[in-house]
Amino acid sequence: MESRDIILRPVITEQSTAMMDEKKYTFDVDLRATKTQVKNAIQDIFDVKVANVNIMNLKGKLKRQGRFSGYTKKRRKAIVTLSNDSKEINLFSNK
Repeated sequence: MESRDIILRPVITEQSTAMMDEKKYTFDVDLRATKTQVKNAIQDIFDVKVANVNIMNLKGKLKRQGRFSGYTKKRRKAIVTLSNDSKEINLFSNK
């Protein structure tokens, strides 16, 4: 897999935005990606030094529409911690 195929999108929530001050960034990643692949992809795309990668699998939630029910997609989330001497990842434009 290529780097752009591994990292799907950044997760922008209130908690993940607060963690950016500690150089921790949250991304949705491919379901088959390993920690090493995520680390190499982040270093390749954003040109930073990664210190640690934590990955968690999230099950789909049960959603109902009237009498019909189904599950949302399952996903895999990675929390990437950058090293102290690394530059920060800029997810928002500075205009």
